[in-house]
Amino acid sequence: MPAITSSAGQATGRASGWRRLLQLIVLIVVVGAAAELLGWNLRAWFEELWDVMSGISAGYVIAGVVLITVRTTATAYAWYAILRYAYPGRVVWREVLACYAASVALNSFLPANLGTLMLLVMLPTVIAGATFPGVVTAFGVEKLFFTVAGTFVYVYLFLSVDGSFDLRFDWVHERPWLTGIIVVGIVVFLWLLAQEFRPRLQALWEKAKHGGQILLHPGAYFGRVFLPSLVSWLAGLGVTAVFLTAYAIPVTFHTVMTVTGGNSIANVTSVTPGGAGVQQAFNVASLKGVTDSTTATAYSTAQQLVTTAWDILFGIATLVWAFGWRRGRSLVEDSYAQAKAKEAEQRAARRGRKLANERPREEPGAS
Repeated sequence: MPAITSSAGQATGRASGWRRLLQLIVLIVVVGAAAELLGWNLRAWFEELWDVMSGISAGYVIAGVVLITVRTTATAYAWYAILRYAYPGRVVWREVLACYAASVALNSFLPANLGTLMLLVMLPTVIAGATFPGVVTAFGVEKLFFTVAGTFVYVYLFLSVDGSFDLRFDWVHERPWLTGIIVVGIVVFLWLLAQEFRPRLQALWEKAKHGGQILLHPGAYFGRVFLPSLVSWLAGLGVTAVFLTAYAIPVTFHTVMTVTGGNSIANVTSVTPGGAGVQQAFNVASLKGVTDSTTATAYSTAQQLVTTAWDILFGIATLVWAFGWRRGRSLVEDSYAQAKAKEAEQRAARRGRKLANERPREEPGAS
């Protein structure tokens, strides 16, 4: 009798495994069809990807994929640790990994980092009791390290150009009193703004404060958020170094920092999916004097294509692993709709404030 039960369990497990594999294949096909409908020429994209992968050693591609996986997984773990302290007993690792990996994949082909907004919508959906303000606060906690790391890159690049500080801030030395007035004015303005919105901010803080609970435990923050974030950041630098080496571009600390800073600016300023086109332009500018523009463009295109392809594949695989086909698809569809709605609300609010500021005020006593 136990033998029969064991055999039945193994058969059920094999059937479940095949079903998950079939779901993954179907999801890839559906994503491909949707991409075609949105105007993404998948055939040309795959042909370009194949040319890149066949044009460089497979070892570089494998090393790049491993480092990309480490980068995504380490950042997802930081998210997991933050959310565990925010909502104890209600957070599942593979669901957080799937949501984060899916958002990274979606940012590859959705404009203006809409995938990140979708992540902020998905997490409250899969975590019982989580709120959107709480997850937004968690997002701020997760970004603390990357803000410091990004600042380090920008400061290094700024100071690496001789005389740039004196050149760009010469007016500070010439008019210190004006600088003081500006600083005091900004502080007073922020204080008045805080006084005006204090009631609303207090109500919002009651919902949002859960996301920052891990900051009350410095040891946990540095061990479970700061350290994984550092691993993720270093893995990202490693990805850059691997593909630079693949195209025989000299790998130095300065070169990697320059490319990293350029990519960061491209991601912030671009509204194209994944910074397509903009990133190549920044990379060519970053590598000027190190290699020719043709090689720089080839390197940049290769890194972006391989990263995008693996991000999408990894995102789909983890999504199906964590939620299955139906729930995973429904989660992404609903989150996309909500993210678009929130984006539209924010755009309308900004437009309303702009119109209010531009509207001429009536003179006192006017009828």
